[in-house]
Amino acid sequence: MHAHKHSHEEHTMQFGIFTVGDVTTDPTTGQTVSEHDRIKAMVTIARKAEEVGLDVFATGEHHNPPFVPSSPTTMLGYVAAQTSKLILSTSTTLITTNDPVKIAEDFAMLQHLADGRVDLMMGRGNTGPVYPWFGKDIRQGIALAVENYALLHRLWHEDVVDWEGKFRTPLRGFTSTPRPLNGVPPFVWHGSIRSPEIAEQAAYYGDGFFANHIFWPKEHFMALVNLYRQRFEHYGHGSADQAIVGLGGQAFMRKNSQDAIKEFRPYFDNAPVYGHGPSLEEFMDETPLSVGSPQEVIEKTLTFREHFGDYQRQLWLVDHAGLPVKTVLKQLDLLGEEVVPVLRKEMAINRPAHVPDGPTQPVLENSR
Repeated sequence: MHAHKHSHEEHTMQFGIFTVGDVTTDPTTGQTVSEHDRIKAMVTIARKAEEVGLDVFATGEHHNPPFVPSSPTTMLGYVAAQTSKLILSTSTTLITTNDPVKIAEDFAMLQHLADGRVDLMMGRGNTGPVYPWFGKDIRQGIALAVENYALLHRLWHEDVVDWEGKFRTPLRGFTSTPRPLNGVPPFVWHGSIRSPEIAEQAAYYGDGFFANHIFWPKEHFMALVNLYRQRFEHYGHGSADQAIVGLGGQAFMRKNSQDAIKEFRPYFDNAPVYGHGPSLEEFMDETPLSVGSPQEVIEKTLTFREHFGDYQRQLWLVDHAGLPVKTVLKQLDLLGEEVVPVLRKEMAINRPAHVPDGPTQPVLENSR
């Protein structure tokens, strides 16, 4: 990653949202949207993200109810056609249960259609049963992640691949098509909430590491990010502070903090992800969840830099737990108008010149 000048268009740090695509009953009304409406809502949310000046929209990949995003590149291709600046990404692409050949093809195709506004995040997902659905064994999770990514990396960086491994049929003189746009594959993040092996993998390849630290106390994730930074330097990709880090977060805002807490509490208490567990207040103390005024979200997010160092990408979860679309769109207004402009300025203060910008196709092409 070489240093490079950036135009006004380009921002040192990238801000955006990620969705898990859950279909959850709204606990305040008892209404459950249809899968169709939820899918269309995700598109509306992505378009709104661009409109309010966010940089990234990322979708998860799930193959089980109550989630809808089983085909991320289909979704992102559709969104690509309706946007012009937004970076389209995933908050999980299942490196374990998808065939790496298919990932190579699908995301290269998307990269061409979107003129390079594409990256992706490798993960193992959080649903055990997905392994047998795709003919895999969960006990091999890490081994699958390592072998499959090694193959994907080669398919994108070499025009002709001879390969043999443990988990899929060998390849002889195989060329994945289409080739990556301008010979530069989509940028890859490796996401993990618990595995040092994944931090190590990200460091080995000089790829990004995404700590979606929304469930557990920050200390756990600080250790993983630190390990990644040290190993990134060890493998000769740059100094530890030049490693490419992304962080997850969660926000719910109203102008007035009390209103935000009162409105969000029933969603928090019943959310499939963490409902019926710790109280909202405990969760806010221990994790990145910010429920309050825009100013409180700004202050909480600025603490991430103190804990993790200068980083490249901040994504928030804003559309889960049955929140109505109009509420989510209001969240995006507040993020785009009040939160992100302040964070862009604050995060740029005293940011060393050698710390890389968030990855984009032009940045990656220039740094070859």
